[in-house]
Amino acid sequence: MNSKKDVKEIVVCVTGASGAIYAKRLLEELKKDESVITSLVVSKMGISTIKYELNMDIHDFYKLADNVYNEDDFYAPIASGSHKFDSAVIVPCSMKSVSAVANGYADNLIARVCDICLKEHRKLVLITRETPLNAIHLENMTKLAKLGVVIMPPVPAFYSFPKTVDDIIYFTVGRILDNLRIKNNLVKRWGDE
Repeated sequence: MNSKKDVKEIVVCVTGASGAIYAKRLLEELKKDESVITSLVVSKMGISTIKYELNMDIHDFYKLADNVYNEDDFYAPIASGSHKFDSAVIVPCSMKSVSAVANGYADNLIARVCDICLKEHRKLVLITRETPLNAIHLENMTKLAKLGVVIMPPVPAFYSFPKTVDDIIYFTVGRILDNLRIKNNLVKRWGDE
């Protein structure tokens, strides 16, 4: 068993953008790693998207995480910078959430967690979902990228010759894990045989 200091807490936030499968697969992979504790926040629209896209009961989805917090719970430990979570990811991340984070509008726990990442210089990864992008989207993402936020649209790579939709999903999940500094074998690395 790992000691408390060896355990990383990763906050996984889910918004209402399409792509709930990425969050599900990410949580499933993180659950396999004994050195990771997950704290989950799902927006109201995220709950609707999970039910619609995954045909999954939200309580079954919650079971994929170690801790679950309501998006309005500003008394959650992760709502404070004094709580030492390691990193956060919004997967999928709506443009509404990008705008809230880029403009410091922390009106829910998801935006507050991101605000903490920015002010405490913690890793923040946004799996942005929108196409095409307008100038406002690009300006908000540019502002965040300049602050060190990883902006990662779920773009598939075809050099790995994916054969199924799961292959495409796992490529993105593997890249998310790479950016969260979690070892994984989900990604066929360029140059690997």
